[in-house]
Amino acid sequence: MKAILSEKYGTPDTLKLSEIAIPTPQPDQVLVKIHASSINFGNLVLLTGKPLPARFVFGLMKPKYPIPGGDMAGTVEAIGEKVTRFQVGDEVYGDLSSSGWSAFAEYVAVDEKSLAIKPRNLSFTEAAAVPMAGITALQAIRDKGMVRAGQEVLIHGASGGVGTFAVQIAKAFGAEVTAVVSTRNVDIVKSLGADHVIDYQKEDFGNYEHTYDVIIGVNGSQSISTYKRKLKENGKFIHVGGAENQMYQTMMLGSWLSKIGKKKFITFLQRANQQDLMVMKELIEEGQVKPVIDRTYFLSEIHEAFRYFEKGHSQGKVIITI
Repeated sequence: MKAILSEKYGTPDTLKLSEIAIPTPQPDQVLVKIHASSINFGNLVLLTGKPLPARFVFGLMKPKYPIPGGDMAGTVEAIGEKVTRFQVGDEVYGDLSSSGWSAFAEYVAVDEKSLAIKPRNLSFTEAAAVPMAGITALQAIRDKGMVRAGQEVLIHGASGGVGTFAVQIAKAFGAEVTAVVSTRNVDIVKSLGADHVIDYQKEDFGNYEHTYDVIIGVNGSQSISTYKRKLKENGKFIHVGGAENQMYQTMMLGSWLSKIGKKKFITFLQRANQQDLMVMKELIEEGQVKPVIDRTYFLSEIHEAFRYFEKGHSQGKVIITI
């Protein structure tokens, strides 16, 4: 089979399109023929080895996982003798970040707990956009933000992969949503249901007097002090992504601020979860959430796909078709 191999940290040019053996599923594994995958921030970390603390998870000197790629959507080709949830021919999707990655390939053998039946109203290409970004948004809003109907939620960086899902999921939970984006992305977040849009190229949301129950920081480089001013008395700031200095501020200064006041500052990393894949399936099939796809590349164009993703300006997801 064809697969993308990452043998050393570096630029997209270090990725190699190679021929390797099709994996054989273990008794508790499912062999999936992959039709599509997508690029997430975690893939960029696997590629570059940055930020450096991530190497304690992904490999100190070289990538621990030779085939990157976390999101996938495909068809079950074979099942191990202990597999009970799936049958040959099932159309599935999943997040492989907790089970060896390996989604940038034609086939993968993976634990059945990493998969769920894909939403019936999505193509494989669309379904591959959902797992990591969609579940990141779901867990940030539901589990960390504890967003309830009637609350006011601000999403900073609302036009990317996680942000587009966050807008829709917050709306599905009954929140009033404000999206912070650049000029070119105003229309797209409005189309996703954002109640208010702040164009950061024309105005600074930090200058607004309005405050929010929950702020989801998906992108940007605002200081913790700015977010603190924009939170209501018992508000929560959830750091999902953005500049490294913002991450470190949230981890260190934010932790201290959370202890001395009622406002909470949380650094968050999503966890692959089969049940949450099924929750996303329901939201999508009910029409409350849909993936937004910016560009699609073939597996052989993986270098160009990463170069585009690295720029940080994608509207929604960047997809790799296998």
